Amino acid sequence: MDNLTVRQYKFMTKIIPKVIDKSINTFNNYRNLLLDDESDIPYETVRKLEILFGLGPGELANFKIEGKSYKELMAEQQTSIQMN
Repeated sequence: MDNLTVRQYKFMTKIIPKVIDKSINTFNNYRNLLLDDESDIPYETVRKLEILFGLGPGELANFKIEGKSYKELMAEQQTSIQMN
C-alpha cells in the first residue's frame, strides 16, 4: 500500500476491512504485526488478501513450512524395518 496515492490509500483502508470481514481495528492490528510476533493472521483472511491483490496461494506467507510426504515417511519406515 506504500505505492498508492493518498486517495487510493484512504479507499483501500476503508475497503480492505470489508473484504476480509473484519473491523477496522482488527485490520490495523494485522497491519502492525511483526514477523516474530506470537499472533498471526488467520489463513482465510490471508487468502482473501492474496485474492484482493492478485497474488497466488501462499505468496503472502511470511515463512515456509517444510515437511515430509507420507510416501517419504513410509519409505523411511521400510528402510528402518529392513535394517533391523
